[in-house]
Amino acid sequence: MASHIVGYPRMGPKRELKFALEAFWDGKSSAEELQKVSADLRSSIWKQMSEVGIKYIPSNTFSYYDQVLDTTAMLGAVPDRYSWSGGEIGFDTYFSMARGNASVPAMEMTKWFDTNYHYIVPELGPNTKFSYASHKAVTEYKEAKALGVDTVPVLIGPVTYLLFSKPAKGVEKSFCTLSLLESVLPIYKEVIAELKAAGATWIQLDEPTLVKDLDSKQLDAFSKAYSELESSFSGLNVVVETYFADLPAEAYKTLTSLNGVTGFGFDLVRGTNTIEHIKSSFPAGKYLFAGVVDGRNIWANDLAASLTILQALEPVVGKDKLVVSTSCSLMHTAVDLVNETKLDDEIKSWLAFAAQKVVEVNALAKALTGTKDEAFFSSNAAALASRRSSPRVTNEEVQKAATALKGSDHRRATPVSARLSAQQKNLNLPILPTTTIGSFPQTVELRRVRREYKANKISEENYIAAIKEEISKVVKLQEELDIDVLVHGEPERNDMVEYFGEQLSGFAFTANGWVQSYGSRCVKPPIIYGDVSRPKPMTVFWSKMAQSMTSRPMKGMLTGPVTILNWSFVRNDQPRFQTCYQIALAIKKEVEDLEAGGIQVIQIDEAALREGLPLRKSEHALYLDWAVHSFRITNCGIKDTTQIHTHMCYSNFNDIIQSIIDMDADVITIENSRSDEKLLSVFRDGVKYGAGIGPGVYDIHSPRIPSTEEIADRVNKMLAVLDTNVLWVNPDCGLKTRKYNEVNPALTNMVSAAKLIRTQLASAK
Repeated sequence: MASHIVGYPRMGPKRELKFALEAFWDGKSSAEELQKVSADLRSSIWKQMSEVGIKYIPSNTFSYYDQVLDTTAMLGAVPDRYSWSGGEIGFDTYFSMARGNASVPAMEMTKWFDTNYHYIVPELGPNTKFSYASHKAVTEYKEAKALGVDTVPVLIGPVTYLLFSKPAKGVEKSFCTLSLLESVLPIYKEVIAELKAAGATWIQLDEPTLVKDLDSKQLDAFSKAYSELESSFSGLNVVVETYFADLPAEAYKTLTSLNGVTGFGFDLVRGTNTIEHIKSSFPAGKYLFAGVVDGRNIWANDLAASLTILQALEPVVGKDKLVVSTSCSLMHTAVDLVNETKLDDEIKSWLAFAAQKVVEVNALAKALTGTKDEAFFSSNAAALASRRSSPRVTNEEVQKAATALKGSDHRRATPVSARLSAQQKNLNLPILPTTTIGSFPQTVELRRVRREYKANKISEENYIAAIKEEISKVVKLQEELDIDVLVHGEPERNDMVEYFGEQLSGFAFTANGWVQSYGSRCVKPPIIYGDVSRPKPMTVFWSKMAQSMTSRPMKGMLTGPVTILNWSFVRNDQPRFQTCYQIALAIKKEVEDLEAGGIQVIQIDEAALREGLPLRKSEHALYLDWAVHSFRITNCGIKDTTQIHTHMCYSNFNDIIQSIIDMDADVITIENSRSDEKLLSVFRDGVKYGAGIGPGVYDIHSPRIPSTEEIADRVNKMLAVLDTNVLWVNPDCGLKTRKYNEVNPALTNMVSAAKLIRTQLASAK
């Protein structure tokens, strides 16, 4: 019985690639040094999987930024603004597309399905010229082969790539990117031919868009593409991989009818209904790559339950055709539990990171062949029983409070228009008020202070003094810049979710449980293992301190319940909405304490609300109902004069705009700058938004500094569809990843742009 891994984390167990990338971007290391770090990581991963006994080991799942951008490079689909002159795409062009440069902005970035991973959106048009411009897939296959490891090269499938692309700037929005299918297939043929020539016997084509709601034209594109590629597949075994959800019946039928395909991969963790499709109509003689080990969470697999599923599938597909696999790439989970020397032993026994999941996959494959590791299975069963019976998991008081939420929609009593009027009398803000999203740059010194405090190397008194000094600097800087509504810069926080999780019950934390979000950006998701409550105030001390330093409004900064949920590894023993309601009640107490402490503007970030939207439209309403309700719970009891802000990160919001309105926040700040003002189109289409709104006026994920004129132009585009009395001017996200030599001029230009337009509006009256 064979075993397979869809993909593996790239950053390394101690974020080695992150630090190598940032050193390269800062000019502190060479391209050769970056390539050496990445080669060492790949070598380690391949050898590890080979030693465990995995048969189908992936290659080309490593990336310097993301796998969709890698495919854009492979296809030579570089937008004209990057002045690429052809040939093999190098780091300069590659990273300019991802991050922008001094003269041109980056390409749009958005979420990969319903994960916290991001990808760079391809920009295509009828005149896009494709060429084989990155040989990375072949190079990495040869690299592994030289180490004695025969791998399965992984490519983003041609249809998924086109469906995840967008019309380039200047191209009609109605342009169908699928019309370019015949143009990209020759490049795929070249890549496949080179892989065959290099000795590859299997390749993996990822076509995860098959789990989404596709129309007949889109489904036909898969049939057309694979019919065209069939001759290229000759002499190769090809597995088409899907993940993250069930396949609809028509998509399943399309997939399993594709020409030239040897096997099909399914997520049987989030796609349990697919099992019934398989049992009723799996094509004879084909391989089934059964994704029974969860690639999206960190809980130990229920080996006995997974083995039962596999044994039920075995007579359907044949013993020699059943391959045990992960549900998706393991890049969405942490790397290795071995690195967690300080994690509670009991909780640690309940977990499995990527390295442990590789072992689970192989153990299941061996069990199916009759060589079951009884000790390993017994240990697994004991850990699962420990988790079910542990008293630390359940808090009856919390359970009762969450249950009592039923029967109320938890809306604020006064309409938003009346609240905004009361808030304006209280805050006395100018039109087009300026603010930032929350965080300011996290300097080396600041990180050192937090690290030493956690290690008990400095006293609490010295820690508070250092953080107070940093807050004072940030407040003074904002006053000098003449920003209207201030933030304290969040110097006490390493991560917006981790900070709150550390102060809530029911959470556990890792030392090295890092997961890639985009580029070099890594997050360390908390683990929600039990019922959630707030033992004591979390932010009130720092917010009151910051407000005492200025007469301007100071925002209290919180992370919302849906974002804490979606950016954590969540317990899988109760519905997600129950956990979310528990978090909402904890945040509600914090909001009330902030208001009582004199904070008049409170931001409750829901950066990940859109991210959690199910992939199927039929499931949207239920999710949005409890997600929006959770947000309203947090602030339903406060005064009309207290202004509630929320913030949302990169995503396509147009299809959930009514739910955003239903959140009933007073002000929402939202990403807009990197997506060609895509968000504004919903207002052009006639949607009326009566609350305050701040579509980001510049992209903080790029080091590029926009001019005053550029920002003013963006604001004017916003004013074409939004009223002056609701529009806010702000960056599109927090500033923690930037440096002060980038932040200061960018914010200076932002404030200047706001003042320029205020003057123009006053002159026009």
